[in-house]
Amino acid sequence: MTGPGVTGPVGDPAPNPHASAEEVEAAYADPKLANVLYHDWEAGTYDEKWSISYDERCIDYATDVFDAVAGRADTPYGTAMELGSGTGFFLLNLMQGGVASTGSVTDLSPGMVEVALRNAARLGLDVDGRVADAERVPYDDDTFDLVVGHAVLHHIPDVRAAMREVLRVLKPGGRFVFAGEPTRIGDFYARRLSQLTWWLTTTLTRLPALRGWRRPQAELDESSRAAALEAVVDLHTFDPSELERTARAAGAADVQAVTDEFGAALLGWPVRTFEAAVPDEKLTLRWRLFAYHAWLRLSAVDRKLLSRVLPRELFYNVMITGTKPSAPTAR
Repeated sequence: MTGPGVTGPVGDPAPNPHASAEEVEAAYADPKLANVLYHDWEAGTYDEKWSISYDERCIDYATDVFDAVAGRADTPYGTAMELGSGTGFFLLNLMQGGVASTGSVTDLSPGMVEVALRNAARLGLDVDGRVADAERVPYDDDTFDLVVGHAVLHHIPDVRAAMREVLRVLKPGGRFVFAGEPTRIGDFYARRLSQLTWWLTTTLTRLPALRGWRRPQAELDESSRAAALEAVVDLHTFDPSELERTARAAGAADVQAVTDEFGAALLGWPVRTFEAAVPDEKLTLRWRLFAYHAWLRLSAVDRKLLSRVLPRELFYNVMITGTKPSAPTAR
């Protein structure tokens, strides 16, 4: 992958979006292989599936999340890396929002790195990329001013080892920000809401009057297989206090975890599941605007009201930030 200001992962493995049955079977016993296969499979349609864009809507979302946990006092950061970047959603939108100047995308999935670099090239951003295991990041010590990640820590087998790697590649005083991680309680109710929504939608659309709302059975079966593999790649849920302790044990300073999305999650997970179960042509612009603005309104209620009265453990998302301790002063 080449383009203005974009460096491709020379020598990295090629994407494998069509895994064999033997590879899929092996993945159930190997979480890292499962992550590669699942995310290579999803890479080409991931942005569409999760309504990811690189315009004002997602720039505002990414920068608001960043600001909520870390603030803007030290922006713009000169060099930033995204760990488990996927298609580049978090870092590329943060760069467009003025949080960082240059970036590096890393992911265990070659397919995701390829798409992230393609997105960066289209946006004209100064980004390079590497296929990378989060527990062995292929960059030198003291390389980055900022490391970010979105919905990545729960995929990593050894979160403390990954945190140590993050601190290793950060410059002294550098900051990390991870967002979009599922809390223990939030994951419990989100999964059950999704399972109920899937069952209701796929059951009701068997009725003759609603058959036009049913995806072809082959697509529903493929989604079910993806969900089964997704259960293998989702390794952790987090208690906010325990996640703080993990970061401190890895050597981080100034650690703080913040949670968000309670009402927004109660709406968002059923909506996403419903959208996955019905044909795309049924999801009109009016529906998409309704879903998005309802989610925005509930997110505002979560931030302005519910976050003040509910325990942070009840919210779906946990975000965490911290810094690499500065080098000791020479005597």
